[in-house]
Amino acid sequence: MYAQPQARAIRAVRAIRLGPRSIAALALVSATGVAGFAWPLIAGPGSQVSAHAQDAPWLFAGLLVLLVGVVAATISESGLGPKAVAMLGVLAATGAALRPIGAGTAGIEPMFFLMVLSGRVLGPGFGFVLGSITMFASALLTGGVGPWLPFQMLSMGWFTMGAGLLPCPDRLRGRAELAMLAAYGFLAAFAYGTVMNLAGWPFMDALASNVAFDPHDTVPANLTRFLAYCLATSLGWDLGRAVVTVVLTLTLGGTLLKALRRATRRAAFEAPVTFDPR
Repeated sequence: MYAQPQARAIRAVRAIRLGPRSIAALALVSATGVAGFAWPLIAGPGSQVSAHAQDAPWLFAGLLVLLVGVVAATISESGLGPKAVAMLGVLAATGAALRPIGAGTAGIEPMFFLMVLSGRVLGPGFGFVLGSITMFASALLTGGVGPWLPFQMLSMGWFTMGAGLLPCPDRLRGRAELAMLAAYGFLAAFAYGTVMNLAGWPFMDALASNVAFDPHDTVPANLTRFLAYCLATSLGWDLGRAVVTVVLTLTLGGTLLKALRRATRRAAFEAPVTFDPR
């Protein structure tokens, strides 16, 4: 007598799996971003830098090429299908539509909480691509295309990817998960604002402010000026962004997490079914 074959579904993995080529592409994108953001603190006192507005379009072009490389790497490694592409488009469009709400007034930016939850459910690879594309789409929607855009794309990509790297994605649920996501969103909102400050801070007129970047001073002195600049200019905006992200995560996060996970299961990303005869 033979037992009936039992269907055993392999546990679904994230929509975009991070394989070797994906990791290499993400590392290249991130290294380019770190160099683009942090050069004032790593270039040294005697370095000569050109105007940021002249460099940013080239960085923007390079960033788009690298993002295409990330997508191509993940497609070749994990077979990114039309369902994943459709979900990417829907979430990016939703995030882009949320950004104009409040227009960033006092840090009211509901897009950030959606990025946190999406990155958590769909993983770091999907998160990085989603964050970058969402920021690009929102810039086209609001007319916010400018030299700052490549830096916003990188920062949002890191922001969303970080949520996908949080621990226990398959086990932690309920209030504990929401508390972790809210804490991450709070800290990451400040990190986003701090990193974005680096995009404009070096180009303040040093003669007009004592918190401006001084290319002839030491790194510790410039770091002190930068911290003072952040406290003086963006602390209120970053706090508003952080509070809005926490409030929306705690109030709407449970429902949205369930919806995203349900949609992922129905899309059956990379979840083949095998039969184990017994």
